[in-house]
Amino acid sequence: MTASQLLAQFGETAWSVLVAVLPLAVLFMLFQILFLQLPAREVARILAGTLMAAAGLFLFLLGVSIGFLPFGEAVGRALGALEQEWLVLLSGILLGFVTTWGEPAVRILAGQVDEASSGSIRRSLVLVAVCAGVALAVGAGLLRISHDIALLYLVVPGYATVLALMWFCDKQFVGIAIDAGGVATGPLANTFLLALAFGAASAAGGGNALTSGLGLVALIALAPVMSVMALGLVIRLKERRKEA
Repeated sequence: MTASQLLAQFGETAWSVLVAVLPLAVLFMLFQILFLQLPAREVARILAGTLMAAAGLFLFLLGVSIGFLPFGEAVGRALGALEQEWLVLLSGILLGFVTTWGEPAVRILAGQVDEASSGSIRRSLVLVAVCAGVALAVGAGLLRISHDIALLYLVVPGYATVLALMWFCDKQFVGIAIDAGGVATGPLANTFLLALAFGAASAAGGGNALTSGLGLVALIALAPVMSVMALGLVIRLKERRKEA
């Protein structure tokens, strides 16, 4: 990347962060004037936190544009060129698990579930269930790209399975599972894993890279719903065995 391209990327990223954060800051100040009327020290603390969050978002998006996306696409091209399908599947599972393990939103959800359930649903169980679901989704998604399988053949049976699991799973796990599908498609999944899919699709050839690469995020959103509901079903069966 040349110096001019780097400067252009700096400006584009800064503008994106400004458009995202400034309306929220203005809205907060309007509420402060009209309704909240918080002390000046509290307002200063909130604005300083907003500024730090904007700086962190800027650095994250800049790092994604400069390194994360090209890295994901390069890895995807390397995987798409492999002839050993088991290696593609294994690599997809490993990358999906590791990426989700580092997803901040997934860890926040797991911690909130542990806190809300007073420790009965452990943080580690939810975290592993979500990571395992995404891992299988990424592996299946890479195989779908290499074999040029239509996305409907995976999504429709997947949601049918979710509807079936809802009848047998505890209600508390249904809510957790739906939220897990949302948090799993966080910034890491929508940058690295999507770039991974595009790279694999362009390397595999045989079809349109755009239509082949897109759709992985849909699988990533679906898989944790199934895995967390399956976890709830296992826990329910264990509780029934203890009662019997």
